[in-house]
Amino acid sequence: MKAAVLTELGAPPQFADFPEPHAVDDQVVVEVAAAAVNHVDLAKASGTFYTGPPPLPSVVGSDGVGHTPDGRRVFFDASVPPYGSWAQRSLVARTDLLEPAEGIDDVRAAAVGNTGLAAWLALSWRAKLQPGESVLVLGANGSLGSIAVQAAKVMGAGFVIATDRDPERLERLRDRGADAIVTLTPDGDLTGDYRAAVAGGVDVIIDPLWGAPALAAMRAAAHGARLVQLGHLAGTTLELPAPTVRSAALHLLGMAVFHAPLDVRRESYLAMTEKIAEGAITVDVVSLPLSDVAAAWERQRGGPGVKLVLTP
Repeated sequence: MKAAVLTELGAPPQFADFPEPHAVDDQVVVEVAAAAVNHVDLAKASGTFYTGPPPLPSVVGSDGVGHTPDGRRVFFDASVPPYGSWAQRSLVARTDLLEPAEGIDDVRAAAVGNTGLAAWLALSWRAKLQPGESVLVLGANGSLGSIAVQAAKVMGAGFVIATDRDPERLERLRDRGADAIVTLTPDGDLTGDYRAAVAGGVDVIIDPLWGAPALAAMRAAAHGARLVQLGHLAGTTLELPAPTVRSAALHLLGMAVFHAPLDVRRESYLAMTEKIAEGAITVDVVSLPLSDVAAAWERQRGGPGVKLVLTP
C-alpha cells in the first residue's frame, strides 16, 4: 500500500510503499478516507514528543476517519505501530474506535479528531464549563482555538474572549461566537485588556500556548478559575509567581485527549461532530492528496492557518 513513510527522525516522511497491515485478535484494518495533519504528528516523527520516538521505518499520522471491512465508518486515534493514519490503510484495536455523526463528511470528521476533540474535552470534561461562565481562548486563530471559541458558545458560555496575534483573522471569530477579541502584541498590556473585557475576571482559560500569554491570562483569572494546559507553542517554560496561583485559587489542569476515558471521548466526538453537521461549528480545512505529504509537512511546520487533511 502507499503511505507516508518515516525513515529518519525529524526528516519529512516519503510517499512510498509500506507493507499491508494484517489484523489479529481484537484488531481491525481500517480503509482510510481522510487523516488530519497535527502538530503532534510532527513532534512524534521528530522524536521530541514525551511518549518517545516511533519505530523506524513507520507510518506517520495519529488519527483519521475510514471504514472497517463490514462498512462501518469510524474515527481512530490509536494505530498499532508501525502503522499510522497517513496511509491507504491502518491497523487499529477494535475497542478504540469512535463514530462520527451521520451528517458530517469524512474530511471535516478527520479535521476535528485531535484538535477539535482536545478543545471540546478541555471545556466540557477538564474545565467542567458551567452555563454563563466566561472563557478566554489563547491561540484562537489556530484550529484548536477556533473550535474552542465556538464550542464554548455551544456549551453555554456567557462571554468568550478570543486572543491571538493576527487581528484580521481574529475579527472573523466575532461571527463564530467571540464576544471580544484581544490582539497579542509584544508591548501590550494583555492582563489589562483581559480584565477590561470581562468584569470579575475569566473563569476558564484554554491554553495551547503557555509562556507569556498564559501568565498574562492567569493574572486576569477570576477566583477559582481553571486553566487547561494543552500545548506550548509560545514557550515551554515561564516564571510563575506563587501569589498569582494562590490569590485566585487558580486550578492548573494539564490535559491530552488520551487522558479522557474512552466512553467520554466517544460521547464528546459524537456530540461535537453533530454540532458541526448542524452548522453550529465551522471548520476551516484544506484537503491534500496523500502523495503531497512532503508539502503538507512543510505547511504544518510553518503554521498553515487552516486545518490540513490528507486523503489517500
